[in-house]
Amino acid sequence: MNLETQFDGLVGPTHHYAGQSFGNQASMQNAQSVSNPRAAALQGLKKAAFVRDLGIPQGLFPPMRRPRVDALYRLGYRGTEAEMIERAFQDSPQLVSAVYSASSMWVANSGTFSPSRDCVDSKAHFTAANLSAKLHRSFESPLTSSMLKQVFRGTRFLHHDPIDSTLGDEGAANHGRIASSHSDPGVEIFFYGREVLGSSALDPKRFPARQALEASQAIARLHGLAVDRVLFVRQSREAIDAGVFHNDVISVTNENVYLCHEKTFEDPRTSGQMIREAVSRHGIQLEWLEVSEAELPLSEVVSSYLFNSQLLTLPSGEMTLIAPEECRENPRVESAIHRLISQSGRLKSAHFFDLKESMKNGGGPACLRLRVALTESERSDVLPGAWLTKEQESLLQGLVQSRYRDRLSLDDLRDPAFYLETQETLDRLEIAFGLKLI
Repeated sequence: MNLETQFDGLVGPTHHYAGQSFGNQASMQNAQSVSNPRAAALQGLKKAAFVRDLGIPQGLFPPMRRPRVDALYRLGYRGTEAEMIERAFQDSPQLVSAVYSASSMWVANSGTFSPSRDCVDSKAHFTAANLSAKLHRSFESPLTSSMLKQVFRGTRFLHHDPIDSTLGDEGAANHGRIASSHSDPGVEIFFYGREVLGSSALDPKRFPARQALEASQAIARLHGLAVDRVLFVRQSREAIDAGVFHNDVISVTNENVYLCHEKTFEDPRTSGQMIREAVSRHGIQLEWLEVSEAELPLSEVVSSYLFNSQLLTLPSGEMTLIAPEECRENPRVESAIHRLISQSGRLKSAHFFDLKESMKNGGGPACLRLRVALTESERSDVLPGAWLTKEQESLLQGLVQSRYRDRLSLDDLRDPAFYLETQETLDRLEIAFGLKLI
């Protein structure tokens, strides 16, 4: 069985809460709280190691180098690194928060991946996301491109530059794939919330839609996807306004299973029919698992992050759900999970993880990983240091325990000592992973 590879993002030492992500309820509600970067990184490592121990190929991306002092320089700040940070903090603590952001931990937004069996040239394609909707994440795109090229090496992979930033692209968080198995060609679904070149009549009113149709269409063209194997589906503006800032907060696909909420789509009947017909044309036996608004209202979907769970195929062929602890703490959500397992032909189990440090900033299990359906030969071209072996896990645990702080506030970011401490930690991570953190 060719299992899908999971690549998680290691939480960086600058993980903090500043409420940078308007439209993300958890991020907004926990602004100015004190974070624990050490606990955040260890929680993420524990979850990734558990997936590996299930027999699923598991990789890890390092955090990006922070702060982005080069961004401060482009904004007119001068002096030493410490002087620029202090002057920027006096002007705007939120700006310093943005250049220190550890948001690259949520690698579901790093880019969009299409497996080689879906692409006309039989190569695996990556397009790094521009993440233009938020300043703190927009700094990531050139660094993401560099990282993806370093990790996925060789002629089997094609890497595309981010789409023009006027066309918002949030990566795999608004992308899904349905196939009979990870080894077979699939139907790729691009979810979008707005049209840059079309009418704004269907745009959400409370929170912005981050994914543009035109960006999704461009990625499909760049990846060489067959027209009859691509769908573009509009997200529900009601859901976006309820805090579903990415589609992976309200639905998830895995092989032939689609798990979603009834308010996933702007036009549920047409979208559902379009998906069913598209996969049926290619002989895919679709299993559609839906949660209704009556069973679980949008407010609880957002607070629990049920659909931001990882839906994974095990070596046995059965599927399991890797869900945040918040799902078990909510009786209605836990009941919905038991109901789904009892009715599904493939989903047979669920595991719950404490990811509260990430969840408080609006990122659940699925946010922390990028899914890449690689062949065995493609996996052999992956940078060796990117695999989460038991030895690498032990090394990183020790580094996090010794180097990461267990308490970090917004005000701590202005401290010159923290700047130097962060650079030393990132230097050690650079060696551990064997790649350049630019």
